[in-house]
Amino acid sequence: MLGSLTFYRRILKENVFSSPYFQDTQSRSGERALNAVPRLPTVGHGIAGVMAGCTVSFIAAPVEHVKARLQIQYASDKSKRLYKGPIDCCNKILRSHGFHGLYHGLAATLLFRSFFFFWWGSYDIFSRGLSDHTALSAPAVNFWAGGLSAQVFWITSYPLDVVKQRIMTDPLGGTLGDGERKFARWKDAAREIARRDGYRGFYRGFLPCLLRAFPANAVALLAFESVMRALPE
Repeated sequence: MLGSLTFYRRILKENVFSSPYFQDTQSRSGERALNAVPRLPTVGHGIAGVMAGCTVSFIAAPVEHVKARLQIQYASDKSKRLYKGPIDCCNKILRSHGFHGLYHGLAATLLFRSFFFFWWGSYDIFSRGLSDHTALSAPAVNFWAGGLSAQVFWITSYPLDVVKQRIMTDPLGGTLGDGERKFARWKDAAREIARRDGYRGFYRGFLPCLLRAFPANAVALLAFESVMRALPE
């Protein structure tokens, strides 16, 4: 995902935000006075995040779908489980529902990852703020900005992740023999969660997710940005 993010950042910087209009806007805001080379604005980072999120969704959606179905097989006797493993799960879904079935939940995944706008937009804001107003080193800025921006992302997007998981664990029905399908669309799943559990249903498991997000993403962004700095231009 970070590779596609970097690619879209460059595309937007060189082909969209390098136009005279955006350069004049940056000059009026004072950014050009501090930087000889125009910087990609915060909204550009957010847009690049959305584009990267959409790109990775087409790879991640079927993987997350299969993982979600395997995780809800609670029978201790393996012979009673519908799926023997990820390969078997893929084969059975493909035989019964084709690629459309394998990509079940794609719309919810795309909607969920559209919130990458807040992740990478806030990452730019935190990075600039920490660089301009503290004496932190570049790696320290990457660490703190990565962790804090991940918190922003999960605070804004977590309800959609819950909906996505509900969609991906909903029975597909048909010849698969996993039960009767309940939700035709992601909106139906959202309504059911709200009806049964209220707003708290959208934040079930939120605290462990938030606690995991900071260190995991802080370290990931520290490593990624360190590698990018080490690479030749």
